[in-house]
Amino acid sequence: MQIRIYYEDTDAGGIVYHANYLKYFERARSTWVRDLGIKQQALLEQSIAFVVIDMSIQFKGSAKLDDLVTVTCELLQAKRASMLFKQDILLDNKLLVSATVKVACVNTKYAKPMGIPTELIDAIDKKKGNA
Repeated sequence: MQIRIYYEDTDAGGIVYHANYLKYFERARSTWVRDLGIKQQALLEQSIAFVVIDMSIQFKGSAKLDDLVTVTCELLQAKRASMLFKQDILLDNKLLVSATVKVACVNTKYAKPMGIPTELIDAIDKKKGNA
């Protein structure tokens, strides 16, 4: 997905404030779920959510005001109750930020881990079959 860098994303020096890259990664993961045909609102109504439980991030460059960056999201591994993603932020095919992000599926009503819903696993498997 592409994201335009706005003034509100930058610090006093006109470069993206480091914490905002986390928001871009989150948007890309949300878009990834949506592109699978899964509505996050429907999951939330069933007390199902995903929370970040681990992240490793490397900053290699900076995006600046008005840049148009590309944010990627690749599923590396899906386990019973968690998923591991590789995510990058690029500007003109130059890597700016790279991260691995592990999310866990939780039942929001009980604040406990739970298995990833079958509909999501099926959608992932279907996408793999079409790849």
